[in-house]
Amino acid sequence: MKKVIYMLTILSLLGACTNGKQADSQPSADGGIDAAFEYKVDRFADIEILRYPVQGFNSLSLGQKELIYYLSQAALEGRDILWDQHNRYNLTIRRVCEGVYENYMEDKSSDEWKNFETYLKQLWMANGIHHHYSEDKIMPQFSQDYFVKVVKSVDPGRMPFRDGMAADETLKEILPVMFDPAVMPKRMNQTPGVDIVATSAVNFYEGVTQKEVEDFYNAMKDPDDNTPVSYGLNSKVTKVNGVVTEQVWKLGGMYDKAIERITGWLEKAAAVAENDHQRETIQTLIAYYKTGDLKTFDDYSVQWVTDTTSRVDFINGFIETYTDPLGLKGSWESMVNFKSIEASERTRIISENAQWFEDNSPIDARFKKETVKGVSAKVITAAILGGDCYPATPIGINLPNADWIRRDHGSKSVTIDNITYAYEKASEGNGFKEEFMWSDTERERSKKYGTLTDNLHTDLHECLGHGSGKLLPGVSSDVLQAYGSPLEETRADLFALYYLGDPKLVELGLLPDNEAYKAEYYSYIMNGAMTQLTRIQPGKNIEQAHMRNRALISGWVIEKGMADSVVVLKERDYKTYVVVNDYDKLRTLFGELLSEVQRIKSEGDFEAGKKLVETYGVKVDNALHTEVLSRYEALNIAPYKGFVNPVYKLVTDENGKVTDVTVSYDENYVDQQLRYSRQYSVMPLKN
Repeated sequence: MKKVIYMLTILSLLGACTNGKQADSQPSADGGIDAAFEYKVDRFADIEILRYPVQGFNSLSLGQKELIYYLSQAALEGRDILWDQHNRYNLTIRRVCEGVYENYMEDKSSDEWKNFETYLKQLWMANGIHHHYSEDKIMPQFSQDYFVKVVKSVDPGRMPFRDGMAADETLKEILPVMFDPAVMPKRMNQTPGVDIVATSAVNFYEGVTQKEVEDFYNAMKDPDDNTPVSYGLNSKVTKVNGVVTEQVWKLGGMYDKAIERITGWLEKAAAVAENDHQRETIQTLIAYYKTGDLKTFDDYSVQWVTDTTSRVDFINGFIETYTDPLGLKGSWESMVNFKSIEASERTRIISENAQWFEDNSPIDARFKKETVKGVSAKVITAAILGGDCYPATPIGINLPNADWIRRDHGSKSVTIDNITYAYEKASEGNGFKEEFMWSDTERERSKKYGTLTDNLHTDLHECLGHGSGKLLPGVSSDVLQAYGSPLEETRADLFALYYLGDPKLVELGLLPDNEAYKAEYYSYIMNGAMTQLTRIQPGKNIEQAHMRNRALISGWVIEKGMADSVVVLKERDYKTYVVVNDYDKLRTLFGELLSEVQRIKSEGDFEAGKKLVETYGVKVDNALHTEVLSRYEALNIAPYKGFVNPVYKLVTDENGKVTDVTVSYDENYVDQQLRYSRQYSVMPLKN
């Protein structure tokens, strides 16, 4: 089950997702911002790099700031784990490219050198050689001969060749991986009918087939276990003497050197924890890293989700399974944050009414939770992004993933305030609404209500959508396999969309009137049916789980509402637009689809789930795609956004006692990536 939502709506796709708050605009005494704050840092390929301000950091207590510092160091120490998880050649390729970048002393004015610089920036953004969103291999726009020449021109003593290998040996190993489009073309392959394990480039499996992996884990499962561990979450599957086995990611196991440094910082964090509950939570996480025991991970998850009083919070570990074709292996990720007190009021209201939303859901009564437990939600300020949350990051998170923990102990949901604010500021005046919205009615409605409804959609998606409903007895949470991720995001989005149009939100004071929800309905369908196609290369299908989810919902409601012209694609002046003719009927369609997707999940109906995703969430209308790309290109907007992190430093007195922690925003994208490679790289080049 997946719980992270990436840039939920078209507004966030363009960097226009907002948080509904006004803030100063530059680094100030409390970590806020003023008019001179530079949101935009770099632009290359299809990517724009931004900064995010950490408003309120300097208003925290010294203990809270020190805790954030240690947790932030732990967040950065896992960087190379993610790179290696994405592909076993990633670290070698990155370090060789960085060695060239820092030590090549000849002509740096040529197009080939500039293309090499762009390629390295793309690798940093993707944490590897495959695009962070499309999963396709990033093909260099410089020649193989040029790359060989520049590598060999650098003093070998300054190059990180693996295990004493010479340049020729290293190049022989990595050149096909970099330049041959047929070698490891997809980080995660989801093509039906093929061995998705053997044909995926991720480093979760080696020398094993899909059937061998499935048989391996199916043999572990007890259908009568009501509290199953997340089998396979923290290991690589390979063969030893012909026998399928696991290499566990733990202290003393795979990724030992990085995990040792992560736990070292976690121990420092535990020493300055805000309270005993938080201290015990961190100590349990350390115990999990030391043993690799998934039961201990569940213990940690229960402790983490029930810590609702600490101001400072974090995620750290092998968590989300988006990049595993079988939906089992957790990518390493981390985020450190603190609660935004004022902005959390709306999530408090939503959480307190969780049972009402569950009881009134349009799904079958068999799939409803009789008692909704432990739904805690808050708006947070991100302090540092790490692993799979960096440089691209979610705008909302809902964890833990285990269904039984959510059932028995609840879930913790967050909306990330300063990230959405950074998107908003960076997107001002980009001309997108004028180009793609049907009329001034939609544009004015978006201007008036878009910020609020976009945030509420995220809140409802994370706070309640993921935590709603239940599995029937005996249904495994991973039975939907590769279709589980898009269907889970579909379910949470539909829950949020359905309730955005409910008068209950006006009654609760979350929306000002019964007209506001239409802003999000329009933006969502426009994104899913049209404008998210800017992220797809010509001739390609939709691969990413969230994009499949949005396409599925939009395509399904357009088709099912065709007879009544509920939503139509309409042409004007040779351009295509979304037109919503009946918002009430559109809400009814959202409810009908939610009911079916919940049934599929609750019953574990793989074939129905597969059919739904493959029919509505994968294929692209090539003519519409070409049109959207052309219109979007004219706006000169980068379809993807990434971030640089702020830099924290400890201030100590003459006795070494910490007296303050400072935050600065001066580091640029290139310098930060190179510093991270120097400071946080301790792993061998190939695992």
